[in-house]
Amino acid sequence: MNGRTRARGLRRTVTAAAAAALVACVATGCRPMDTGAASRPDDVRTAGAVTGAGAAGPSGSAGSGTAPPGAAGAAGSGSPGAGVARQPAGPGGACVFVKPDGAQRLGHTGWGFRVTGTDRWEYGAVENPSNALYTPPGGDIGAWHARGTYARMLSDMSRGGLLRARGSGGSAGTPEAGGPAHPYSRYRCTSSPRGDVTAARVMIRTVAGRGFLVGVDPRTGEFGSRDCLDATYDILKAYRARHLTPAFPAEIPNVWVETLVLWSDHELTPG
Repeated sequence: MNGRTRARGLRRTVTAAAAAALVACVATGCRPMDTGAASRPDDVRTAGAVTGAGAAGPSGSAGSGTAPPGAAGAAGSGSPGAGVARQPAGPGGACVFVKPDGAQRLGHTGWGFRVTGTDRWEYGAVENPSNALYTPPGGDIGAWHARGTYARMLSDMSRGGLLRARGSGGSAGTPEAGGPAHPYSRYRCTSSPRGDVTAARVMIRTVAGRGFLVGVDPRTGEFGSRDCLDATYDILKAYRARHLTPAFPAEIPNVWVETLVLWSDHELTPG
């Protein structure tokens, strides 16, 4: 039995239980747990421009940047420190970050991809700071992303991600202090001979502006989702990440993560 067959078998096994959990959650008015994160303000990118030491310069290339105290590895080198897995073999690569206890223990995901042929990565998530099951397009869904070395990406994500910035569009918003209740504690990665960085960046902007949904869309009356997992999947699909398992509407993040059978699997501790 190959990896894809095992993945389909796992999905069939958990589908009924996962669907029941989601329906019960929506029916009882449950709300996703607060997955807002706090870190330093540099490199924050909401729907506007990247700012900070690790931001892209006018030409669009990544800046030099420096790793924060405790970051795994030296900034600019892309090499993680002791006890941290090496980045996927290039020239491309993709990672999925997981908060297993997020969203009422259904899971929460973030994403990262390698700028092809470099030691720079772009990474981020949809944090949904309002905890609402529906936010209309253009609303604040806590979408952010940043650029930095592989080591810096791991360090930022291990502490829950970057500052949760309120606001939308080109607004930088007002960062909120305080640590995340459920940090990213796991990550899975895959190597790639190439990656469509341009398409992934376009999808980042699309995700930031399309709102948030888990359940019935009040505009259309249809059941679906535009949540953290959809953002992760859509951005990495646009990047053309290898071995990316399709994510179905309203799929349980913790279930989907287990279908990434050809991806590496690592624990993530604060760095």
